[in-house]
Amino acid sequence: MGSNPGSAVITGYRNKGYDFTITSSTAYDHKWIYGRNIFDSISKIVDELFENYLSRPNVRQPILTQYCDGRQVQCRDRGWMTQWGSKSLGDQGYSAIEILRYFYGNDMYINVAEEISGIPASWPGYDLDIGARGSKVRQLQEQLNRIADNYPALPKIAADGIYGNRTKNAVRDFQGVFGLPQTGITDYRTWYKIQEIYVAVSRIAELN
Repeated sequence: MGSNPGSAVITGYRNKGYDFTITSSTAYDHKWIYGRNIFDSISKIVDELFENYLSRPNVRQPILTQYCDGRQVQCRDRGWMTQWGSKSLGDQGYSAIEILRYFYGNDMYINVAEEISGIPASWPGYDLDIGARGSKVRQLQEQLNRIADNYPALPKIAADGIYGNRTKNAVRDFQGVFGLPQTGITDYRTWYKIQEIYVAVSRIAELN
């Protein structure tokens, strides 16, 4: 999920039947380029924030928040955020939402998508740990068991909807295999990494 932006311009998407164009311009969007280097810190932030979007009161669709670097390229219109300007505000102790409102107005809000296309189970909204129970825990257990079919180093566990020691150990093993902090707690990053790997192994099985 985590990635760094590329720099080339892509055109022709509308000619292929899509209703969008990817420009890779900082004024509109970024794209990921396979094989390009990424930074772990940026990757972690993308993993934590990818379901967030900006909106205004009574407006359902996400807001287009255009920006420029503010040094080499000056913003064409007022109301754009500048990369170096946002850094300066951050150095002064401004929070993320305060920086956004500085540039885009006080009626800007950070929302969280209720559903993410391609993800079978959305984040429950809290960390899962010893004592947690319910359908989210059962989904997690079932997905870990499916992943274990492709990763024999991971143990199989009972899908009983109870987050006990065996589930915690299975999560810890999963975190170790996929480069996450081995806490045994299913936090936001761990949840979506499990979703990502589960989708990947399920699709591989469909192709065989």
